Amino acid sequence: MAYESFRRILHCDMDCFYAAVHMRDEPALKGQPVVVGGSPEGRGVVAAANYEARRYGIHSAMPASQAKRLCPTTVFVRPDFSRYRTESEAIFSIYRKYTPQIQPLSLDEAFLDVTDHLGEYGSATAVAHEIRRVVSDEQRLTVSVGVGPNKLVAKIASDFDKPDGLTVVKPQEVEAFLAPLPIRRLPGIGPASEKRLNTMDIETVADLRALSLDRLLNRFGHWGRSLWERARGIDERPVRVDRVRKSLSTERTFETNIEGILNMDEILVRMAGEVAESLRRRELAGRTVTVKVRFSDFSTPTRSQTLDVPTASAATIAACARELLRRTDAQTRAVRLLGVGLSGLVPAALEQPDLFPEDGEERD
Repeated sequence: MAYESFRRILHCDMDCFYAAVHMRDEPALKGQPVVVGGSPEGRGVVAAANYEARRYGIHSAMPASQAKRLCPTTVFVRPDFSRYRTESEAIFSIYRKYTPQIQPLSLDEAFLDVTDHLGEYGSATAVAHEIRRVVSDEQRLTVSVGVGPNKLVAKIASDFDKPDGLTVVKPQEVEAFLAPLPIRRLPGIGPASEKRLNTMDIETVADLRALSLDRLLNRFGHWGRSLWERARGIDERPVRVDRVRKSLSTERTFETNIEGILNMDEILVRMAGEVAESLRRRELAGRTVTVKVRFSDFSTPTRSQTLDVPTASAATIAACARELLRRTDAQTRAVRLLGVGLSGLVPAALEQPDLFPEDGEERD
């Protein structure tokens, strides 16, 4: 297949975005280990860590108290999500100068399809160089970019030379580029799937590629085909032009009005699980939990609570929702509708989805 027939995809990933914004605006932080998140004196969680902090083993989703033990000199900064959103809007405005085909993944990460938008630059590599230069000049931040013939390869490439890196993988180079990588570098392979593949003596992408499609299908069912394709860098997914979601919610209208706060609690727990699952699939977390209640007279109050740190935890959402429910008249009135939502969405500090989760449930 001729090179001209391939897509030109960029994966743009800002370097330590949250921490980088603070370090840019607060020069005293430069060169210091910086954690963005909750207080280490309480139950705070690390939302992001700069590269200096990561050298001590600090990572996102770690308890802030543990991060403090690993590096007592760490500077803890409270998150400022309105500031991050403003910065993200400026960065995406830069991206739109080069192509309208943009798929946001989070505030600081996006796929760009520049196949038909090379313009005066003539190549995807030149476009990537220009984007990195403009982001640096205008925002005083760095962005690592991967360039490849599809989303899978571009995403792996963007992480190959962080921070402030540019990695270009041409179509004819894809298999050689992927072959020596650990299988965990393939998007969708998490700890559970890695262990499962390790039991088959599969450590690298080359090892995985050596297995036949029939063997993978027999062992893993329809996921076997996905593994076979990923090991070869095959990915036909287009760049979807979507907006970053601002909220996620679910609600339910009951055929018969619900009475009893404990019955309502059970329903809220299930709904919180649904919201958490939607967040996980989109790799998002949120700060503001909202409960919506409609009584038999059709009055519909809502109650909200903003958390100190974003969450994607079903248990946290459920606990907050149950508390909010008690701020309404639900303890003494029948309810015909319940709803649970999360807003103030930001990128989740979570591990990548796993192709083979422990519970056996398929994940995107």
